Amino acid sequence: MKLCIAQTRPAKGDMPQNTVAHIRFIDLAIANGADLIIFPELSITGYEPELAAELATTPEDSRFDIFQQISDTRQVTIGIGVPTRTEQGICIGLVIFQPGQPRHLYSKKYLHPDEEPFFVSGETTTGLIGGNASIALAICYEISVPEHSENAHKQGAGVYIASVAKSVAGVEKAVDTLSHIASRYSMPVLMANCIGPCDNFEAGGKSAVWNSKGELAGQLSDTHEGILVFDTETQLVIPGRV
Repeated sequence: MKLCIAQTRPAKGDMPQNTVAHIRFIDLAIANGADLIIFPELSITGYEPELAAELATTPEDSRFDIFQQISDTRQVTIGIGVPTRTEQGICIGLVIFQPGQPRHLYSKKYLHPDEEPFFVSGETTTGLIGGNASIALAICYEISVPEHSENAHKQGAGVYIASVAKSVAGVEKAVDTLSHIASRYSMPVLMANCIGPCDNFEAGGKSAVWNSKGELAGQLSDTHEGILVFDTETQLVIPGRV
């Protein structure tokens, strides 16, 4: 299986523009043989907590129909970052589009304290997707909570994919954390980060892949958009620039 992570430069609060960009990345991923592509945290709006209440929607939003159409016709799984509206409040979500299946929502359970004024915890979702439910999803701060990766391992995850919006300093810490997760649980780990302005910080990029030994298998820069495609059989990485 070929798994892809995208490193994007989101346009602040501009869902139409970001949707067009997502489609471009998806086309590139498919051209490189990807079966799945995961985008950074809140990729469809940009990581903008103060705008989340205004921009929040549901997985069934008709503006996302294009992603389901692509998933169905091209046989690819797509995960986009979306602020989602629930009865409890606004969640940080990953909406997953899978061929011929209902849309799946993974909501961030472990929030950073800075996010608590804007979001609520996603308490009831599962982050296991893919064949045999073998791919575990994580959203940003969750990678810093040991119970998260431990639970993913206990549930049988063979791959761990983190969708993040990390600053320059934050991504350096994340690199160490994710390498440790990969080596501790002997599973490949992928991280999709963004670049450019986010909230009150500059995103640090350096989206990366670690093999099951915790070794860095591929990494993008801190300045350019692009993709990394990881082959789970060969554990090799194919870089791609937009």
